[in-house]
Amino acid sequence: MVHDLLIVGSGPVGTALALALRERGLDIALVDARGRGASVGDPRVLALSRGSCQTLQRLGAWQELDATPIRRIHVSQQGGFGRTLIDAKEVGVDALGQVVRAGELAGALDRALGNEGLTWIEGGRVAKITAGDDDVVVTLDGERPGAVRARLVACAEGAIDESAPGVRSRDYGQHAVITLATSERPHDHQAFERFTTGGPLALLPFGQRYAVVHTAPPDEAERLADLDDAAYIAEVERRLAGRVRLTRVDPRMRFPLMLRYRRHPIGERTVWLGNAAQTLHPVAGQGFNLALRDVWSLAAVLSAWAADDVGQARVLDRYARQRRLDRTATIGITDALVRVFSNDRHAFATARGAGLMALDACPPLRRLLARTMMFGARAWS
Repeated sequence: MVHDLLIVGSGPVGTALALALRERGLDIALVDARGRGASVGDPRVLALSRGSCQTLQRLGAWQELDATPIRRIHVSQQGGFGRTLIDAKEVGVDALGQVVRAGELAGALDRALGNEGLTWIEGGRVAKITAGDDDVVVTLDGERPGAVRARLVACAEGAIDESAPGVRSRDYGQHAVITLATSERPHDHQAFERFTTGGPLALLPFGQRYAVVHTAPPDEAERLADLDDAAYIAEVERRLAGRVRLTRVDPRMRFPLMLRYRRHPIGERTVWLGNAAQTLHPVAGQGFNLALRDVWSLAAVLSAWAADDVGQARVLDRYARQRRLDRTATIGITDALVRVFSNDRHAFATARGAGLMALDACPPLRRLLARTMMFGARAWS
């Protein structure tokens, strides 16, 4: 049997693709090494752009989510002048984005997908992908060894193999320390993005609390993760110059940060999505939002070719062309933000401050930035 599409990975990205194509007349199989529902336990917090929220509404997964709106974003730098405030009212929307727990999003997508119209292969780990003229053979090992044939395979699971051809990477020399914190006063749906010499510090409104994403060099991140609660609260308040007062903080987790991406997210009868295509720094929270835009665009292209061979090179080339500008711009902007705003050179500090002041004094530029955060590069057209 040859499926039209084999999706590798039943996390949020793979499930979203299956949902987007569920009623498009394609024979879809989905394989996951961990088993269905494994992502439901993911404790991380995601900042969803307005465009991502709209996509999730179209997929039928939004109504179940307990989401917290972001209505304002306060952007500043530690130890330097300049700041700007991005407000949803200025761009005529009720929220710039929403904050949700990653595991809850995974569960909502899985429930929306249901069990009908798909072939599920749980416990199968991809060992090899072999593309031919008319199909691709995916060899599985693990609990479900064997082989699956499809016209196209969409890899939406796992990290990028750095040794793969065409992979670019940059080690930022930073780790992210993540936690949840309670503030003295209500957050009033305002997020903070504070650039420090060690890396950005973000506070996102999440329920009645803040989700904290604190980046720092590895040794400093280890120290921050090991501090007692009172000492860590003092560190965060110091970096924010007293803009937020915290009363409680949860245990912290940390993980390394780097940029890694495939220059070409397509191959022979293969397309890579999500972290399998690009892994971004969490600054500005663009990783999952970019992945969801990729998913929606791929689904539209495959739907147009549903009656034909969806794995043809011309089909994948069309998808890659459609996504080139948004993908390149999002990767480039995210990388530039980290490198420009995470150093202590005086010239950079002065330029950063001037840039923030200019942004604050120019509403059209501020609105363009807000729309870019909400919708990616299509905000420019």
